[in-house]
Amino acid sequence: MEKSMKFKLRFPEFELEKWAERNTGDLSALERIGKSARERGHLSRQEFLSICAEKSPRSKPRCASNSTELIEEVTRIAMSSKLEELHIRSLMMLTGVSWPTASYILHFCHSSKYPILDFRALWSLSIPKAPVYTYEFWGKYVEICRDLAKRNKLSMRQVDAALWQYSKERQK
Repeated sequence: MEKSMKFKLRFPEFELEKWAERNTGDLSALERIGKSARERGHLSRQEFLSICAEKSPRSKPRCASNSTELIEEVTRIAMSSKLEELHIRSLMMLTGVSWPTASYILHFCHSSKYPILDFRALWSLSIPKAPVYTYEFWGKYVEICRDLAKRNKLSMRQVDAALWQYSKERQK
């Protein structure tokens, strides 16, 4: 990660919960998909396509080109590996899945806590434009979001919603 790229919350931490509450997006269908996938140990093809379409509608045809077997096996690896790096990197083996979509899948489906990699959330952490994503960058982003959640006794869903909402309302 470039030395000039430092994560710094643009608003006081104690406001995280307030910003999360202002986010009225309903992602309950994705939360149900994630729960089912965790119980089963992998995503079904339809679940995978639903999650991908929600994060990046333009990637739908590319995502649909993955076979059912590949989707199930890759998501099984991503959800069960003991290696954190494999959680995200394995998902990018699937056609149409980039860092942001892989993070979206992990956010809803993995038992560990992962943030969604999104330009709005990054902006709220003083990253003005999305960089070239690397595993090092991803690791730092996950760490800062997990720390925010832990220090403020919030879920990763709440932290993610707060970062997204703040940017939506404040980014020019």
